[in-house]
Amino acid sequence: MDTSPLTRRPSAADIPLDRLASNQNVSEADKIGVVSQKFEAILLREFLSEAQKPLLDTKGSKNDTMHQIYRDMVTDNLSDAMSKSGSFGLASTFQSQLLTRAAQTAPLPEADDLTPE
Repeated sequence: MDTSPLTRRPSAADIPLDRLASNQNVSEADKIGVVSQKFEAILLREFLSEAQKPLLDTKGSKNDTMHQIYRDMVTDNLSDAMSKSGSFGLASTFQSQLLTRAAQTAPLPEADDLTPE
């Protein structure tokens, strides 16, 4: 009985960003999708952290550092969840614009490749 190991092909979102660009197993469209989603999460994180400042101000508290860490964790998780859900919509806009741009700047085939065989 031959049992080959089951291998799960990692999705583009599972690959660290520093290795994503050089990974040959991931399509350009998938790379653009992941980068768009990550960029949206960064923007959301900035919006949310600014919006929470007046609500969660704990200056003068003994636990100021603890509150700051908790606030950052909540903001990071919330921005990642919002971006992954796709409900905000910036990632899809970024992705469509980048895909259009990538298609416009794709290298043209060589003249030898255009001749019929």
